[in-house]
Amino acid sequence: MITNKIVATKKILFLAFIGLLVASCARKSSSVSSDPWKTMDLVIKSIPQVHFSDKVYNINDFGAVADGKTLNTLAFQKAIKECAANGGGQVLVPNGKYLTGAIHLESNVNLHLEDDAEILFSLNPKDYPIVHTSWEGTEVMNYSPLIYAKNKTNIAVTGKGTLNGQADSTNWWIWSGGKNYGWKKGIPSQNDPTNREVLVDMAEKGVPVSERVFGEGRYLRPNFIEFFECNTALVKDIKIINSPFWILHPIKTNNMIIDGVTVNSHGPNNDGCDPEYSQNIVIRNCTFNTGDDCIAIKAGRDGDGRRVAIPSKNIIVQNCKMIDGHGGVVIGSEISAGVNNVFVENCVMDSPNLDRAIRIKTNSKRGGIIENIYVRNLEVGTVKECVLKLNMFYNVYGSQTGNFIPVIRNVSLENVTVKNGGKYSVWAEGYAASPVENITLKNVKIQKVDSVYLLKNVKNINFINTYINEKKVESITN
Repeated sequence: MITNKIVATKKILFLAFIGLLVASCARKSSSVSSDPWKTMDLVIKSIPQVHFSDKVYNINDFGAVADGKTLNTLAFQKAIKECAANGGGQVLVPNGKYLTGAIHLESNVNLHLEDDAEILFSLNPKDYPIVHTSWEGTEVMNYSPLIYAKNKTNIAVTGKGTLNGQADSTNWWIWSGGKNYGWKKGIPSQNDPTNREVLVDMAEKGVPVSERVFGEGRYLRPNFIEFFECNTALVKDIKIINSPFWILHPIKTNNMIIDGVTVNSHGPNNDGCDPEYSQNIVIRNCTFNTGDDCIAIKAGRDGDGRRVAIPSKNIIVQNCKMIDGHGGVVIGSEISAGVNNVFVENCVMDSPNLDRAIRIKTNSKRGGIIENIYVRNLEVGTVKECVLKLNMFYNVYGSQTGNFIPVIRNVSLENVTVKNGGKYSVWAEGYAASPVENITLKNVKIQKVDSVYLLKNVKNINFINTYINEKKVESITN
């Protein structure tokens, strides 16, 4: 017993030491001329691993029926509660098809799917109770995410089975109001004046989250997997298909690893992974084939983001494959609390339906400080629009001008090859009072691109050993 306490104490001291080193590195100069990758390694080493008891709780022992028709919400709930009450362990989903409503995880529980297990999520909104969640960067009381955890520690979803949201153009996706997803005039959607716009207005007026009650009749689709205010989490090896909305959404969550996950979901707003107000997040060995951004790092929308004021930082993307999507790795547009220390390495991006490789999007309603974005060892086949896009004038949902001028600085791409670069290699637009500052492309080779760049209010863009359409490009310092 004494030995165990000594080991535990040493481990705590080691993690504290690593944390101090990371903080020290973060306080140093933000110049892209420094080596950021040592900081990334320290962040990875500081992330605690999940640990679970060997006890196994088979959902079939709690009344689950694998016929794809019987609603098993109560069986999942009983198994998870029993597991948590006995110190945690594995809640096992055996091979077969299991229909369920929302699954709410507890601390110390690993929801594990066998290889041929498939969880089918109900298409009845009433199977998703109202919880504290978030929708497009605004906190709200809305339908529960399909898999949800709030204020939990040491949690996981693992295994090589499938999570099937069953969304398509006849159900959840139709709520988007998009004509490509089954919507027709006269059908209610999130864009009706009493829905999304009302939520945004409530947030701007400072209405407490507890009073922002949506759900039935408001058509705001639920996220798929959302860990809200959690710590020490893992999602590993799962295949996720047909999501109603955003797919992997850590919000106000620290120390999470997403490893070996395959996302194949082409619906509206089907971002693959959206870390928001979160820190120390590793996304590695994943494949994203999506209807929106593959990875989109968030930090709250407008006034709500400034109210929460938690930047997303230390977001690490390694060894991932991006296929279809609006962007490979994207920061924004819900970005008001800011994002810093993003590391992307050893990724492959390639699809005629991939618009951009790396993208930052914000505007003067969002604001936010976005800095220290490091990318290396990227192989890009085809992108439609551009390789790198940095935009302070992102414009959706009408006028997006305000008094919160954003900051974008210190963005570095190194060892990047692109076969088909689209319209522009680099598209960067800032404000005269807040130019996009310190962009570096080192050892970058981009072929078959229409224009070298489109630049407006950019300060210090450095091309080091960079060739575009086989011609060496010179730096612009001003």
